[in-house]
Amino acid sequence: MYDCNHGARTSSPSKRAILKGMVALSIAAMAVGFMAGAAPAQSLLDKIKNGETIRIGFSNEIPWAYPGTDNEPLGYVNAMTMDILKKLGTTKVEPVVAEWGSLIPGLQAGRFDIITGGMSILPERCRNVLFTNPIDQDPTALLVRKGNPEEVHSYEDVRDKGLIFVTGSGWSSVAAAQKIGIAEEKILQVAGLAEVVQAVKVGRADVGSGGYYSMKSVADKDDSLEIADPYTRPQNVPGIPGYAALAFPLDQQEAVDAFNAVLKEYIGSDEMMKSVAKYGYTKATLPDSGVTAAELCKG
Repeated sequence: MYDCNHGARTSSPSKRAILKGMVALSIAAMAVGFMAGAAPAQSLLDKIKNGETIRIGFSNEIPWAYPGTDNEPLGYVNAMTMDILKKLGTTKVEPVVAEWGSLIPGLQAGRFDIITGGMSILPERCRNVLFTNPIDQDPTALLVRKGNPEEVHSYEDVRDKGLIFVTGSGWSSVAAAQKIGIAEEKILQVAGLAEVVQAVKVGRADVGSGGYYSMKSVADKDDSLEIADPYTRPQNVPGIPGYAALAFPLDQQEAVDAFNAVLKEYIGSDEMMKSVAKYGYTKATLPDSGVTAAELCKG
């Protein structure tokens, strides 16, 4: 009778040798795979120098950074970023558009490599990202309905008159409003610029606040709105005036150092001013000389 288990119970010396060889090869392959997996990831600066595509993350913040047709990266921060990337080794960028409040989480999650949204350097943000040195300054402004019916000229006016104050979630104007003493229930935080404008237009809020250039660009295009004039900006409040910069993941100090080295010669240069002029950036927008990210991160 044929024993169907016979072949499973015994094997020849040659079969055992083959089996041992296969096991050895498998162990070797696993070791190689482990070593490959343990190899350090390519740094962002290496990717730039190798001419690879760099993902830039931004929201819809005019004139800093905003999407055009097919998400084309527009705005003066994007223009500056592409100039600097070219100097460092790449001309390839992939724009990733996200809501303002999702920019830092998106950077941390690896959705993009650099935040180009015109983000102000604030101490609380410095715990989550690395900033380059400043690329601009922005004094902020108040957006009101035409004629300024509530006669608002400062954050203190908003506080003292008990008005509804709208601004973007995560913007520096939130912390400013809180420090000035505007009641929490009077502070309306929304997704971004479009929502700030709409809230003021329809009367959900009495006053909107944000960057001067954003507020002015809105008022210039909408006859129902204006920016408060005169305007007394908050004093001794971190983030006002705002100094915007590019933001990087916490493990990319080498890339930040490389960007800062380029910025020393690039900021205020004829090349830079030519790239950013169409977005309203002027000599008055340049950051104050000597102001650094390290200083601003201290508060």
